[in-house]
Amino acid sequence: MDKVMTATTRLATYFHIHLVSDSTGETLNAMARAVCARFTDILPIEHIYALVRSARQLERALEEIAGSPGVVMHTIIDPALRSALEEGCRRHEIPCIAALDPVVAAMSRYLGAPISSRVGAQHTLDTDYFNRMEALNYAMGHDDGQGGQDLEQADVVLVGVSRTSKTPTCIYLAHRGVRAATVPLVPSRPIPDKLLQLKNTLVVGLTISPDRLIQIRRNRLLSLKENRTSAYIDVDNVREEIVLARRLYERQGWPVIDVTRRSVEETAAAVMNLLTAGRQVDILG
Repeated sequence: MDKVMTATTRLATYFHIHLVSDSTGETLNAMARAVCARFTDILPIEHIYALVRSARQLERALEEIAGSPGVVMHTIIDPALRSALEEGCRRHEIPCIAALDPVVAAMSRYLGAPISSRVGAQHTLDTDYFNRMEALNYAMGHDDGQGGQDLEQADVVLVGVSRTSKTPTCIYLAHRGVRAATVPLVPSRPIPDKLLQLKNTLVVGLTISPDRLIQIRRNRLLSLKENRTSAYIDVDNVREEIVLARRLYERQGWPVIDVTRRSVEETAAAVMNLLTAGRQVDILG
């Protein structure tokens, strides 16, 4: 393994991780990244082999694996391909991990049900798939206050000042089948009446620390090659924007999520929890 060193301490250790899937590889990739994140100063060099469904495709993958030895993780279902992959790894003395096996086996024992051998079963064009596509279309059509005339069709509306990760959070939620819209709070623009009239739609206010928001906005201006000073990054103006937003949230009784130290995934998870809690109240009420 290659090591990158500083004068005093080790900066990082790089290693090769080979992800072999007979489907899109999304599940395997997410699992590998979650596992690698548990280690300090470890940086994986990912090699992804998706849609591996023939002996020839597997041979090509094994050639690359042998050329860059590391760890192999796979979700291969076909018994012949699976056996060939495991044998190839044994031949080159490379660890080979069947990523889903422990979970699938435990679930099968609990349910008393046989395991399906259908490849890519989680990616079928079922109702959930089309719901996700519909949610994605809705999010794109209702970004930054667009399509405000039918906000009541949303599962959730995210409200916040500029650069509080409203749009990426909505897109992430859409991939989970949640119809999400965003409404920006702009100092010179009135708050849409439709937003204030929503009764059965969850509205969530996003807030952030002034220092973090200024940093994000400065980076945004730099990416646009905009160097002039403006109210957009003025400390007093930014603080006032955030204070006014918080007052609005309190006045309307909207739940608030602080995104200062949250990733988009964590913000989306918090929104999902609010949606779940609301649905449970509806059922119990």
